[in-house]
Amino acid sequence: MTRRPARPAARPRRAAALPGAGLPALVVPVAIVPVAIVTVASALALAACGAAGGDRGPGADAGGAAASSAAPTATPSTTPGSTAAAWAPPPAGARFDYQIGGPYPPAPGVEVVERDHREPPADGVYSICYVNAFQTQPEQADLWLGEHPDLLLRRDGVPVEDPDWPGELVLDVSTAQQRAGVAEVVGAWIDGCADAGYEAVELDNLDTAARFPDLLEEDDVVAVAGTLVDRAHARGLAVAQKNAPELAARGATEVGFDFVVAEECQVYAECDAYTADYGDRVIEIEYDDVTPDNPDPDATFAAACAARGDRVSVLYRDRDVVPSGATGYRSVHC
Repeated sequence: MTRRPARPAARPRRAAALPGAGLPALVVPVAIVPVAIVTVASALALAACGAAGGDRGPGADAGGAAASSAAPTATPSTTPGSTAAAWAPPPAGARFDYQIGGPYPPAPGVEVVERDHREPPADGVYSICYVNAFQTQPEQADLWLGEHPDLLLRRDGVPVEDPDWPGELVLDVSTAQQRAGVAEVVGAWIDGCADAGYEAVELDNLDTAARFPDLLEEDDVVAVAGTLVDRAHARGLAVAQKNAPELAARGATEVGFDFVVAEECQVYAECDAYTADYGDRVIEIEYDDVTPDNPDPDATFAAACAARGDRVSVLYRDRDVVPSGATGYRSVHC
């Protein structure tokens, strides 16, 4: 099976651990029942960009505001044995801020905020809960090694570390037993997101099999994702596919993801792969650091706004996603 090669530094650093944050004990897994939601995209253009709390550029209000004001349809849970729950993705084109590097009050006009699952949701906005579903956070590697060493992917007996993100150990989803174990640890975090009042969850590192093709299979990652989506839906949470454009079709149908959080899809010409299967239910994040693949980040962001900024959420962010007021902070929307 052909898989995508690794992309160095394709994801931002994530939020630091809160004091006392730990891992839940292993319990019995839930069943897999995929739920499918597919939408259809329209084609418009926008050229102007503005700050994340300020006004949109000329011509943005007519298209962007209309998309943001349309209320998504709530979908009931169909997980056997669960209490009926309803979930809805964030409104298409809503003004978005990515706060996984640390929380701060949303700027005026921001409608959707994403934070780490160990932080409380932002008040007065649609809140997305960040969960690293297929790798450890660097600050939690010792907890996994101590409490769930059997759930870590190993090569020659040594835990596999993501070479692009030092300290992140890859989770082992290669067998049914491993998949059940990972799903229960991560599933408990999803339950915590629901209990805290979040409305959606993002599952990061869905592309793990593509980056470690000698150790993991795509079907195994998809199976775990389906279990986690079921669990989230049963708790009334929408679920975002994170990156992995090669999985967009399976994600929108077989897995049952409700929307996408896509990093640097303008840089890597991947945005159409997401909109083909998710329509306007796409949150796009472009970063402001210069890289070999992105020598002019400002021009890249402007191109993304011109191509899709009037119908999907497009955010320009600093790579380290630092809180407002910190050195290097940037959060700009189309």
